[in-house]
Amino acid sequence: MPRAALTRRVTFAAAHRYGRPEWSDAKNHEVFGASANPKYHGHGYACEVTVRGEVDRVTGMVIDLALLDRVLDEEVRARFDHRNINEEVPEFADGALVPTGENLARVIGERVQSALGARVEVSRVIVREDDTLWAEWTP
Repeated sequence: MPRAALTRRVTFAAAHRYGRPEWSDAKNHEVFGASANPKYHGHGYACEVTVRGEVDRVTGMVIDLALLDRVLDEEVRARFDHRNINEEVPEFADGALVPTGENLARVIGERVQSALGARVEVSRVIVREDDTLWAEWTP
């Protein structure tokens, strides 16, 4: 069977700050610089999720696009849009993970893969904070 990849981009706006709760403000600033500002800062994120799989001979698709869109709405937009990532997203709350682009990409990739099951493979997730900075996760 032929295989192909499909990428969908979604956007969300969110606030975050880098920091380890067990560190002092001075240590967080030393390690993370301005990104450790205790008052947070925000981004208009763009998130690209690429799935790979066999092309269905009947539909010509790797995945039902409506299904992919529903999963991205639930796992990206609903979880992150207009949220304070450090306080409102469980994987990052209470200092569990620092909300870097790298960690955001991994968490999104793992959650989307779990939601889609074995239908397709999530082969890449890119999280862009802006035109000059992005992180890419590949399992």
